[in-house]
Amino acid sequence: MDSRISARALAEALGGWRGRGPAYEALADGIRLLCLDNRIAPRTALPAERELAAALGLSRTTVAATYRSLRDTGHIESLRGSGSVTLPLRRNDPGADDRRDGVIDLQQASPAAWPGLPAVIQDVAQDAAALVARTGYDVVGEPGLREAIAQHYRDRGLATEPDQILVTTGAQSALHLIASVLLSRADRVLIETPTYPHGADAFRAVGARLVGVPVSPDDGWDLDRAAQTFARVLPALAYLMPEFQNPTGRTMSREEVTAFVDGAQRAGTYLVLDETTSGLDIDRPTAPVAFPDLGRIVRVGSLGKTVWGGLRVGWVRAEADIVRRLASGRPVHDLGTPEFEQAVAARLLHRLDEISTQRADLLRAGRDALTRALVERFPEWEIPHAHGGVSLWVGLGEPVSTPLVMSARARGLLLSAGSRFAVEGGHDRRLRIPFTAAPHTLERAVDILRHAWEDVRGTAAGAALDDLATVV
Repeated sequence: MDSRISARALAEALGGWRGRGPAYEALADGIRLLCLDNRIAPRTALPAERELAAALGLSRTTVAATYRSLRDTGHIESLRGSGSVTLPLRRNDPGADDRRDGVIDLQQASPAAWPGLPAVIQDVAQDAAALVARTGYDVVGEPGLREAIAQHYRDRGLATEPDQILVTTGAQSALHLIASVLLSRADRVLIETPTYPHGADAFRAVGARLVGVPVSPDDGWDLDRAAQTFARVLPALAYLMPEFQNPTGRTMSREEVTAFVDGAQRAGTYLVLDETTSGLDIDRPTAPVAFPDLGRIVRVGSLGKTVWGGLRVGWVRAEADIVRRLASGRPVHDLGTPEFEQAVAARLLHRLDEISTQRADLLRAGRDALTRALVERFPEWEIPHAHGGVSLWVGLGEPVSTPLVMSARARGLLLSAGSRFAVEGGHDRRLRIPFTAAPHTLERAVDILRHAWEDVRGTAAGAALDDLATVV
């Protein structure tokens, strides 16, 4: 047995699990979703029935029925003297294999590969002899690629030298490296909520304590909460996505940029700017507000969203001394970025303007198709307008995101519940719907979602009555 989750932690992770069918089955679905999202790892011990019942305000009978349902579907097993533990997903479990025929997977918010990528890969392959002549072990990055990335920043008006660039195996690898080098256990990290969940995971993995600052599609970042967090908590690091924030799609205003810069400077906080979505502009009405070039600002970029998720090349842009610290700490994680991928990336950096134009056209078609379909089929929902990015952060009006996602999954549509993007619980009234798929796929997904919504709404009243009957 590898780990244990407390009743309190499980209750917070479940969020708004009520809303579909009998209370015990709705609770079972909520736990199943946590397992499918890997928010509860396999071989994790679940709380005792009595403890979970007390944390959720349910009877022990209801929790016992929940665990029995989870055993029946093979999601947990109960061991004498050890309680109940989660099991690895089976091959026939919904979500265990996303390649099932007819399944629409909108959990990964990444567009299909840029059409010109195969030709670039073929060209690089012609230089295979030169590539394999290199040692292949370089924790900083190939000099030509570092210069190309530095030029990319210079083109944006940010004077940059190659020694300020470290090439990584994707943005996620960069975040894990930053967390391991710049943070110590129990350090506080200011982080947006909702946020990119794998970013939060990187900081949790080193034992950091996350402090959320709300952000919404309409109101942007909660600057009062941010100011309080900088002043009272003195976070060691703040993690932000200032352009087309994932999942809200919001871009920072001048006032918001200034507030975070000033707060970080007073608190001595590293500002980590995740710029992986900054190039996904569809029809932004005004130019983005640039962050100043300060010593404690660390920028993370990649080609995953703009070119292809399978091209695992990312980078860190920071002061040279920070780059040296990161390079020194990197061998614990990996021994460098693959040479072939770096060669491909070096050629792509010179074509980013061309690539961005094609991506804008693709994302515009998906956004417009998804927005039209949602407005038509869900007049009761709050549908925001996104000027870029990869998704819509939809308001459901009710805290039923988890049961809605489970109902949609049973119909072959894979989505992530709003609670997946929460830092301190909540967001059960929201649903992230990516618009990176083809328009006809998105329209079919909305049709499935409507049936799932009718199922959840049709059983919500019965579930509420059942909850009343089982509360201790």
